[in-house]
Amino acid sequence: MIEFLIGVDGGGSGTRVRLARADGTEIAEGAAGPSGLMHGIAKAWSAVNDAVITAFRAAGLDVPDQSRIAIGLGLAGVHNRQWAVEFVAANPGYAKVALESDGHTTVLGAHQGKPGAIIALGTGSVGEIKLPDGRHVEVGGWGFPAGDEAGGAWMGLRAINHVQQVLDGRLPANAFATDVANACGGERNAIQTWLAQATQTNYAQLARIILQHGESDDTARAILLEAGRQVQLMANALDTTGTLPIALCGGLAAPLRPYLPVSMLKRIVNPHGDSAAGALRLIQTRLKE
Repeated sequence: MIEFLIGVDGGGSGTRVRLARADGTEIAEGAAGPSGLMHGIAKAWSAVNDAVITAFRAAGLDVPDQSRIAIGLGLAGVHNRQWAVEFVAANPGYAKVALESDGHTTVLGAHQGKPGAIIALGTGSVGEIKLPDGRHVEVGGWGFPAGDEAGGAWMGLRAINHVQQVLDGRLPANAFATDVANACGGERNAIQTWLAQATQTNYAQLARIILQHGESDDTARAILLEAGRQVQLMANALDTTGTLPIALCGGLAAPLRPYLPVSMLKRIVNPHGDSAAGALRLIQTRLKE
C-alpha cells in the first residue's frame, strides 16, 4: 500500500525532493547532491535516495520501506532514452516510478498542470511548453557542451575561453579575467589541470563571477546579453503565437532577468510551483491512470 509520494527535481548541481502523504498533503523537503543522469545511473539513484532520507528526517519520520513510496522524477539527462530506460530498470524498490525530463516537471509545476511554457535556467537550460491539446514540446535541452544555451555551464565555458585569450596575450588583462582565472587555479598549468577535470557543474560555478562583473566588464556583459537573447529565441520557438504564459525557472532565472530583451519581459509570469512540485503532480496523475 502506498503511503507516501515523492516529487524529485534532479539536475547537474543538486537534487531537491518534496515529500507528501498519499492524499497529496506536502509535509517536508529534502536535498542531496547531483542526480542528473549524465553523472551515471547509480550516482543518480544514490542522490535521490539520500534526498528522500533527508526529507523523512525533516518530517520527523522513520524512513519507510520503499515499497510504500511512489516517486515522480524530473531529471536532467532524460532526453537520452538509453539512460532513462536504464534508470527506471534500476529502481531500487519504489512501488511506482514516473520519470520525465526536468523540463516536463517544471512546466507542470509552474502552471499547475495547465497550458503554458517554461524556460529553466540553471546548470543547463531547457524550454518546454504544455499546449492546450495536452502535448508537451521541448526546445533546447541538448546538453552541455553542445547545447544548453544560457545555462550556467554554457556561460562558464565562454568565461574560461576569455581567460585563455587573456593569458595568451590575445586580449588585454582585466579584473573579470583575473577572477575567473583564480577560480580555476590562477596560472596556466593549474588552469589546464582544471580544464582536464572540469565537469558541467564546475563550469556552471563560474556563472556567479560573470554576474558579479556584468555591470562593469564588457565581456561579462556580452555573455549575459547573449544568454538573454538565447532565452528569447527559446521563447519564440516554444510559443509562436505569443499567447501562452512563460515562466522562467531555476537558479539563474532572476539573475538573468535584467539581461533579457525588453520585448521578452511582458511575456514572463511568476511560476506557481517548481519542478519538485511538478514531479509530485506527475506521480499523482500516473497513479490515477
